[in-house]
Amino acid sequence: MTDTQTRKKWKQDPEAVQANILAAAAEEFAEHGLTGARVDEIAARTRTSKRMIYYYFGDKESLYRQVLEEAYRKVRSEEAALDLTSLAPLDALRRLVEFTFDHHRANEVFIRLVMIENVHKGRHLSESSLIARVNASAIERIEDICARGQKDGSIRPDVSPHELHWLISAACFFNISNRFSFGISFDKSLFSEPGQHKLRALTCDAVIAAARGKVS
Repeated sequence: MTDTQTRKKWKQDPEAVQANILAAAAEEFAEHGLTGARVDEIAARTRTSKRMIYYYFGDKESLYRQVLEEAYRKVRSEEAALDLTSLAPLDALRRLVEFTFDHHRANEVFIRLVMIENVHKGRHLSESSLIARVNASAIERIEDICARGQKDGSIRPDVSPHELHWLISAACFFNISNRFSFGISFDKSLFSEPGQHKLRALTCDAVIAAARGKVS
């Protein structure tokens, strides 16, 4: 197949073109922020053109918002695959913490995108009905864990799904977002493989301890 035929076939697959643009844009936004990112650079990272980026996404802010949407959609989709309902409540909660810790370690771009969106005070998140819908599933999963755990006594009755989600996010997010400043200021060994393995276990234990009821 010639280069011309390859490009023609590529253009006939709009979903693949858009996925390629979103992946490249995520890297550019994570590296330079919304303000510093350039559509020319995004186009240079892709197999398409600047014109096609504007054709599919309209403008840079719309592209950035859709990058956020895809990032959240992906993490929630991976959470859904955990099949937490088949596990006992505290086991399900531990599995969710393990997943979140591992996901954030493996997806620095996601962490940086969320940090950038916080610089913008969540404006683009608030404009996206899709992100609100997909993020609702994160709370619904913990609601199910809490309901089952509060029924059998393994989870305390006065802890809410939002509080547990906050605890999980706080530790797992900080582990990546602040690793350089924390490592330089205090202890770089925490971010070695043995250090991360221990922090992962400690994070699980801390969340379980916060959620644990009298029966467990």
